[in-house]
Amino acid sequence: MKTYFISDTHFNHKNIIAYENRPFNSVEEMNRVMVENWNKTVSKNDTVFFLGDLSFNQDKETLKVLLASLNGHKILIIGNHDRKYTAEVWREIGFEEAYIYPIIYKDFFILSHNPLYMNANMPYVNIHGHIHSNNNTLSNYVNVSVEQINYTPISFEDIVKRFNNE
Repeated sequence: MKTYFISDTHFNHKNIIAYENRPFNSVEEMNRVMVENWNKTVSKNDTVFFLGDLSFNQDKETLKVLLASLNGHKILIIGNHDRKYTAEVWREIGFEEAYIYPIIYKDFFILSHNPLYMNANMPYVNIHGHIHSNNNTLSNYVNVSVEQINYTPISFEDIVKRFNNE
């Protein structure tokens, strides 16, 4: 069992393709590729921390079908485009856990949607999304927006390697 991270898929958001210069010709292609990448990477027993902005303006039933098509145990940190529903509703839709605030993972990693204020003296690393193609230059941030991770969930091991510059 492995742990993965991903953010800002924006499933069914046609305009995100142009906004972020995503390499897809249509929203259907984007959705298909991201689901395929997810399921080739994540097994049924793996855990995925989804750090916000799953989809764009989707009804609950469409979201249930989408989440059911994605492998793994899914945990949500609610992003700005997910606020249409409460944490309780997101759990009904298919996330095993859903949080409106950042959480701490393994006593060292702060998981959030938006990057949080961090300085070089803080003993944490912030794994986040929200800023898409932009990137923080400071070493205590890891951006897992799909544009940064080839539209594929990234493993915790790979994050640790990046953080350690391996």
